[in-house]
Amino acid sequence: MKKLFVCFLAVAGFAGLVHAGPNGDASAGKSKVATCVACHGEGGNSVVSTFPKLAGQNERYLLKQMKDVQCGALSKAEQKSQRCNGRSILTMTGQLDRFDDADLADIAAYYAAQPASGGQANADLAAKGEEIYRAGIRAKGVAACTACHSPTGSGNGPAGYPLLGGQHADYVAAQLKAFRAAADGLEGRSNDGETKIMRDNAYRMSDSEIAAVASYISGLH
Repeated sequence: MKKLFVCFLAVAGFAGLVHAGPNGDASAGKSKVATCVACHGEGGNSVVSTFPKLAGQNERYLLKQMKDVQCGALSKAEQKSQRCNGRSILTMTGQLDRFDDADLADIAAYYAAQPASGGQANADLAAKGEEIYRAGIRAKGVAACTACHSPTGSGNGPAGYPLLGGQHADYVAAQLKAFRAAADGLEGRSNDGETKIMRDNAYRMSDSEIAAVASYISGLH
């Protein structure tokens, strides 16, 4: 019950960040992702483990991340005035500058409609990773991933929680470490809402625990 309550709080905090659902046109979005293929692959199925797979990801999450990347290009003062929480990704610098909200919604719709490719877990890490994903780490107060990302890793589209199953393990691990760094006051990733649920959980995890759950997630599809 406690884990579900934590997830409810996170949903409530996230809801304040994205007020309306995406209403994009997938067919229109296809013509706007030509430059995305270089990193994210054809149809959003990246073959490079450091770049995330976008195919099959829910629209609300994709739209929020793209808006956060746009916000990340602003100064801290501008971010505060626009009440946005920026996400800085070096390889995304300038990539979204020419797009307005309607364009971003179209891109999100396009990738959400694409079939996602699977991944494969490291057999040596899978058991430990599954335990963390499904039960959390009680001794450290780390919540189970299933509460927000679902037992199958499909996420929660209406709430904007991302699909995780089949995602590259290297990318998942890098994001958890980025959340952990931000929780420690270092440069990292902090666009997980007012509840700071990802920062709070990642902060309590060791490198080996992160590697294990990231590997399990890659094989979950």
